[in-house]
Order: sequence, then C-alpha cells, then structure tokens
Amino acid sequence: MDAIRFPTADGLSLEGELRLPDGPARASAVLCHAHPRMGGSKDHPILWAIRGELADRGFAVLAFNFRGTMRSDGTHAGGRAEVRDVAGAVARVREESGGPTLVVGWSFGANVALREALDDDRVAALALVGFPISPSVDLPPTPPPAELRLLRRPVLLLSGEHDEHSPAAGLEELAASLPRAEIALVPGTDHHLWRREREAAAIVGAFAERAVPPG
Repeated sequence: MDAIRFPTADGLSLEGELRLPDGPARASAVLCHAHPRMGGSKDHPILWAIRGELADRGFAVLAFNFRGTMRSDGTHAGGRAEVRDVAGAVARVREESGGPTLVVGWSFGANVALREALDDDRVAALALVGFPISPSVDLPPTPPPAELRLLRRPVLLLSGEHDEHSPAAGLEELAASLPRAEIALVPGTDHHLWRREREAAAIVGAFAERAVPPG
C-alpha cells in the first residue's frame, strides 16, 4: 500500500492510498467514501474490504479522502465540487493501468460517483453501495431519469437488507432509469454493512470482473 497525493483540476492536493495487484493490473478502480461530516473517510472497513477484493482480482485501486477530509486540502463542498475529486482520482489511478476504470462509491460517495460518471467516459462501470435514496444529510439531488437513461454503462446498486437510507424499493425505482443496472441486497445488515463487509466486497468484485473488461 503506497500513500500518495494527487491534484484536482481546481488546484487542490488530495491524499490517497494506492494498492496494486501482485501482477500486472487488468484495470483500475477508485473508491469514494461516505459523508465526511458523518465520520466518512477512506479508512472505513467496507472500503478496506472492497480495496483488498479488487486488488486480489487484478485491479489497481485508489482510495482517497475527499476535499477537507483528514489531510486532503480544501473544505467540504456538500457533494458538489467533490465531483472534481473523483475526476482527479480517476486520472491518477489510470497512470497505473491504461485499461478501463471502475468507480465504487459508498453512501455520500455513491451520490458523487454517479454524478461524476455521467460526464466522464473514462468510467467503464459503477458500483454504488448504500446509495442514499433517503439521505439523512443534505446532498445534491439524484440526477433525473432523463439524464440517468444516458448512462449506458454497467451499474451495481448494492445495499444492506435493512438499509434505512437505501431501501430496496428505492433502488428498484432508481434501477428502472439506468439501462444496465443490477441490484444486490446483503441480508442481515444495514447501511454500514457491519460484519458483512467481505460478503459485500465479494459481490462488488464479481461485478467488476463481469463489467470491466481487461485493458
């Protein structure tokens, strides 16, 4: 695991950690964390589990802290300017692998990842974990169905069975606007996926292998 820093287009320096596979990278991935004002950072157990799973499957993986979080420059921007953070992370991780890029977002990070991917063709697929259908904090709104229908890349919508912020009915409604969406529910857990981190990570890993062709 290598600690790194990388720039955003608006001149900030963000901290991240890069994990490379044992052999040549087949593709790359970026991990986006939960709401920083609710304790979110790159170091949450679910993101650690996903990072390890993807690296084991041959991905170069960059986990990073959004602006204003821990040692990243800048201030929290309510999920709006954070799309630039994701774009910067995608550019940095693609220095490690010229192939396609998967973006994984959890909670707040899922909202930001979806909005960034709409305008970024470098993103080959999305895995959105605990997507905030019913957020407990202010977030930019989910893009309208007309915009979501233009996203023709594979999307995984994964939540805990008892996720109060990302209920199954809401995911089904969201998936109806995404041409290539699939839903996975992890039984016996909630928004934080406690004690189901490895199970959730395995679902993300299997999706990644199906959805992201080797570069």
